[in-house]
Amino acid sequence: MCELLGMSANVPTDLCFSFTGLLQRGGGTGPHRDGWGVVFYEGKGLRAFRDSAPSVDSEIAKLVSRLPVKSCIAISHIREANVGAVNLENTHPFVREMWGQNWTFAHNGQLADAASLPLADFIPVGTTDSEQAFCWLLAKIRDRFESPQRIARDRTNFWRQLKHWCDHLRSMGVANLLFSEGQYLYAYCSTKLHWLTRKAPFGEARLSDADLTVDFGEHTTPRDIVTVIATNPLTANEHWQAMDPGELIVFDAGQVIFQSED
Repeated sequence: MCELLGMSANVPTDLCFSFTGLLQRGGGTGPHRDGWGVVFYEGKGLRAFRDSAPSVDSEIAKLVSRLPVKSCIAISHIREANVGAVNLENTHPFVREMWGQNWTFAHNGQLADAASLPLADFIPVGTTDSEQAFCWLLAKIRDRFESPQRIARDRTNFWRQLKHWCDHLRSMGVANLLFSEGQYLYAYCSTKLHWLTRKAPFGEARLSDADLTVDFGEHTTPRDIVTVIATNPLTANEHWQAMDPGELIVFDAGQVIFQSED
């Protein structure tokens, strides 16, 4: 299985601390040696880094861990390959343009018979079940809602429909998902996802996988709100909330604005 990392914040924030912990799991403290990737939303643009090498050995990953890229939404993934070769095109997060927006998608899990998912104009570049699922999901969104303006008129209906489609992927296997269109961060739990929100009063956080502690009170303002989502908790001294299987949470500027109910 792979591991996921996401961030939603109300002010541009770097991912250095959390990513430093995650990259250790890519061949150091964890078995996820088959590539990694991270995307940062910056306005309408997207800054992406990826490598097919293990993150613990990747010079690009080490650069990202030191590079304070400021973003309000970020998604990262370290891969333990199940379906598809170990190469660059099979690294997550995957990116597609739709309606003038950069949609990104990262998946932890494995889907049975993903090739049976019908596709339209969105075609996978690589050979993973994950990218097949992403292309299928985008086609579903476009065909059902037709435009971002239509989504904006009834976002709750859109989010409920998203959960329905994610539930379908979950019925095919394991589908822990992080995805975004640059405005909201969507987290769907099939088996395992955790999250925490940091806000004033800020304190110290200590990584579980690296000898690093940060006092966020020295790097934030009282108005800052930062939520981190991860497959497994990244810190040893903070309280992470476990998502329920089948749960979809939508984050906006670090805060929960939708939480599905079964």
